[in-house]
Amino acid sequence: MGRLFGTDGVRGRAGEYPLDAPTIRRLGAALARALGNGGDRVRFLSGRDTRESGPWIERELAAGIRSEGGTLVSAGVIPTPAIAYLTPRMGYTAGVVISASHNPFEDNGIKVFSGSGAKFTETHEERVEAMMADATAVPPASDRIAVEQIDYRADYLEHLLRILPPDAARKGLRIAVDCANGATTTVAPRLFERLGFEVRQIGSAPDGRNINLACGSTAPDLLAKTVVDTGCRLGIAYDGDGDRAIFVDDQGRVVDGDAVMFLCAKQMKAEGRLRKNAVVATVMSNIGLELALREAGIDLVRCPVGDKYVMDELLRRGLSLGGEQSGHVIFSDDLFTGDGLATSLHVLRTMEATGRELRELAGELRVYPQVLRNVRVARKADLRTIPAVAAVLEDVERRLAGHGRLLVRYSGTEPLLRIMLEGRDEHEIRRWAEEIADAVHEHVGQA
Repeated sequence: MGRLFGTDGVRGRAGEYPLDAPTIRRLGAALARALGNGGDRVRFLSGRDTRESGPWIERELAAGIRSEGGTLVSAGVIPTPAIAYLTPRMGYTAGVVISASHNPFEDNGIKVFSGSGAKFTETHEERVEAMMADATAVPPASDRIAVEQIDYRADYLEHLLRILPPDAARKGLRIAVDCANGATTTVAPRLFERLGFEVRQIGSAPDGRNINLACGSTAPDLLAKTVVDTGCRLGIAYDGDGDRAIFVDDQGRVVDGDAVMFLCAKQMKAEGRLRKNAVVATVMSNIGLELALREAGIDLVRCPVGDKYVMDELLRRGLSLGGEQSGHVIFSDDLFTGDGLATSLHVLRTMEATGRELRELAGELRVYPQVLRNVRVARKADLRTIPAVAAVLEDVERRLAGHGRLLVRYSGTEPLLRIMLEGRDEHEIRRWAEEIADAVHEHVGQA
């Protein structure tokens, strides 16, 4: 059996390994054993998105947990961050979310949150996988198991309303909300109506198969059209499980996670809420974010791609804001995981505090041109040890100094070298990317 846990839980095609019924039951049993603390009764809180496979996966997981004396309570269709928030506050041992985020409906996944509401650590994952090594020990099927249901949406909504309380002055302010036919459909419309907004809903009629289908944060075209056609102040698009948000301004232009971090960081600094005047972003965030934050007196700390690395860095440094270009943004005073709804409220709060439109706030961030180039290689050599290649890399870095960025890394799964360049002139950085690619071809070879 290969590695079960990937970068964000267990993922795959529903019904096939590792998301076949016997493996899911074994996973449930292993989770219950791993978290049992010497026989203590373990209680799991689960939530899921709208995929048609969600209910049966939840039942199989509950069967496995029950085989080891534990229980699973379902919060039903609810955003991922709600489970992270509710698990410690409602006294559960751990939380599980059944979702494949922005993937198509055929896929699904299982991610686990600890009793503190943080994502499962790699140490915990390795322990669970070791317990699953015996593939012959399969708990009984779930045919007759009824999963207890508790509706916690009101508790999660009250948490969100502390970020931005209701206000009658918003009456008539129109916003568009795209729920990706996913988990936020059960919460977002009610939230924004309670806040006082007039809401134009799209992507809010899930049928089990239309999650993320031509809608949501990965496909904002329909949202942009809706905003412009109906005269909305802005639009907000979530992904299938609700842990990320992408925005559209009143002119239909997309505002990504980099711009959200920029405008929220400036406002948090002004309010004295940006701890240590620093923000965490991944290596994929645009150099423009780094330069704009520097001009505002805010440091940028880089980390590897993945919201768990953002969270680790926030915890390690004691910081209050971090995220990814894709719209995963973490406000650690609220929660140590990305929450699309919370991100929306922080953006709206910033707009109200400054009296400015999203278009103006995001427009202050100058996004630098970016060039991506993949080069097939015969071997994954250390480029800095090959003088001819190292010389080209150093020359490009010298030319970029202070006004651009070079990132060169090998793919983890393919014989590819990935070259990413950012700078002021697109034609210039494109030429430099070709210089690097040519040097690699000549001295490392092609696969």
